[in-house]
Order: sequence, then structure tokens, then C-alpha cells
Amino acid sequence: MTEILFTGISQLVTSASGPQRGAAMRELMVIENAALLVRDGRIAWVGPAGEAPAATEKHDLGGVAVVPGLIDPHTHAVWAGNRLWDFEARVAGVPYETILAGGGGIRSSIAATAAATVEQLVALARPRLVALRQSGATTAEVKSGYGMDFEAEVRMLRAIQELGREFNLLSTLLIHVPPTENREDYVRGVCETLIPDVAAESPATAVDVFCEVEAFSVEETRRIFVAAQAHGLKVKLHADQFCAIGGTELACHMGALSVDHLEASGPAQIAALAASGTVATILPGVTLHLGLPAAPGRVLIDAGAVVAVGTDLNPGSSPLFSVQMALALAVRLNGLTPAEALTAATVNAAAALGLSDRGSLSAGMRADFLALHGPDWRELPYTLGANPVRDVFVGGVKI
Repeated sequence: MTEILFTGISQLVTSASGPQRGAAMRELMVIENAALLVRDGRIAWVGPAGEAPAATEKHDLGGVAVVPGLIDPHTHAVWAGNRLWDFEARVAGVPYETILAGGGGIRSSIAATAAATVEQLVALARPRLVALRQSGATTAEVKSGYGMDFEAEVRMLRAIQELGREFNLLSTLLIHVPPTENREDYVRGVCETLIPDVAAESPATAVDVFCEVEAFSVEETRRIFVAAQAHGLKVKLHADQFCAIGGTELACHMGALSVDHLEASGPAQIAALAASGTVATILPGVTLHLGLPAAPGRVLIDAGAVVAVGTDLNPGSSPLFSVQMALALAVRLNGLTPAEALTAATVNAAAALGLSDRGSLSAGMRADFLALHGPDWRELPYTLGANPVRDVFVGGVKI
């Protein structure tokens, strides 16, 4: 049995375990001059240092704040190629349709990724995931979706599996972009071939669909969800990024883990999320990078929804390599309080991935936590352009 008592904690700050909604997202436990006992990779006790139990080993953190490890519930960290030409063209005012016609846009990422081997994809993604972890992410989700053809999608999922030997990852099969021809055949193939093959090989835990005017329809999404659930896979949704066409309501009705983006969500979508167990995942990096309206985080919380925050790390719309920065941007762009943002990036982000064993510094939970550079936890949502995270601990072990 391995047992370590962590002392020298100026503040230990955490949400309660499990998803938090509405006003509960602001209710943090703050213990001044705290200690944390880790036994065999899990939290055995937390409380005031003066009441700490005996332990076989002690580790003094030096008087800094401790918070739960952050969880990034939405990334596209595996890709090849780059979108730098797109970036220059877009800021110069070139319409996205023109960028696509010139060979850029998402289809350039699809072509480059489809041409890469598993080994190449792993090598490209590794430093991105290192950056996320250094920013405080102790767990992250990674999606496929840049493959288009089924073999390329499976290669992406295998790359995520390989990276899972080094990082705590959950992989998601993303049905991202419809083909320009034979659309019905493609959707049928996803339902009858790709999803069964992925479920049999077990390289993914969930299926995500991009439900938008220029992507998959609500009915196509429903068919894909039915196939995924029939094969034991959970479902998630990209929706309301540009238009609200009914995908959010469908996802809530079908018990999706989360609906992500929500920049275009209105009263009907907010009400559906607030009345369901589906997590509303906001992605402020997209707002910052593309200049889109911000997702209504404040309104969602006030309505009683479970709100999470993620980076949406990807080459085109959110080249954001820091989950701490996503948390900080959620305060500035989406109207969250610092306490709500911490909850959104920990227990609620865990719920968006179907996880219940992490995100809170509570007895029995995984001992994933961060030691900050300073004594006040509010440096985490306050800091821009520097990393307030000093040490990352996974299972009680410093990474």
C-alpha cells in the first residue's frame, strides 16, 4: 500500500463530487491550511492540516493552493497538416467558401490527416497533449473526424489508443463532415459498417455528430445515434454553433452525454438542456479565434443546466492548447464566475465524458490534482499568458 500525506497547502479548493447545476456550480469547499491524504492513487482524506491522520510518507507542497486536476471534454488533438494559410486569409476578410474552393478549410485537414500513418499522427499529437497536461489537464477527450473515409477514421482512433498509453484519454468517433456525393450511402455505411466495426474493436467510447445546416441533419443524426446506442456506445453532439436546427433537443431526448458549442442556442435549446441530464459544453476558444458570438454560459447556468468548458483544440477554429486558458476565457467571454468556471472544468467536464471518479478532491476519488505557483486558487481563472500551474499530479504521482 502506498500512502502519502500532502501538506503545505494554503488552500484546498474543490466542488462536490458529481455534476453540479445552476447555483450549486458556485458552491466550492475551501479549506485553509489544508492537507490531503492519498492512498493507492485515490484520495483517502482531506481536511485541516492540524487534523491530518498519520501517514507513512509526507510531501510538503510549500504553501500553495491545490485544486482538482482539470478535465478537457472536447478536443480534436489528432490531426496532420496546418491551417495557417486559412488563418491569414480569414483575417484578411476572405470568405470561408473561397478558402474552401482554394483547397483550404476543413477539407485540407481531412486530406492531410487521411494521408498520415498512425505513427505520424501519434508523433504530431504528442506535444499537443503535453501542452494540455502542463496547463492542468489530467484527463482529456480526443475525437476522430478528420478522416472522412472509414479507414482513416479508424487510424485516428488507433492513434488515440496509442497516445492513451502516455495520457489519460477518452476517444470519440466523430462523424464530422458529410461527403459532397453519395450522402445517403455514407450515412448508411456509418450506421451499418463503421460504428459496428469501432464497437467491436473498442477504440472509442462514444460517437459524436456535427449537426448543422452545412453538416448532418437532425434525422441523419438520429439514425447515427440509434446505431451507436445499439452497439453500446454513448452519444455526444456538436450543435448550435451557427444555427439551431433541433439537434440539441434531439440529443437531450436521446440521453446524450453532452451537447457542445451552443453559440447559437436560444430559449428552446437552453430549456431543453436545463431540463435534462445532458451537459452543456461551452468552447470559448472558438469565440476568441473566429469572433463568433459567445455561447450563453451565464443564461445556461441561471436556467439550471449542467455547464462544462473545454478547449476544442483543433487546427481551424480553436488552436487553444491550454485548458486553464479555456477556463479563464469562460469567465471573460461566457459570463461564468471563477467558482463556476472551476466546476465547469472539473466535475462537470467529467460528467460530459460519463466519468464519475474524478474532478473533485473528495474521499474515494482519483487523486488527480494541481499545485499552483501561488497561495490563492483564483490565480487559475485570473491568469492570462502565463501558466499558474506548477505541478500536475495524476493518481497522486507528480508528472
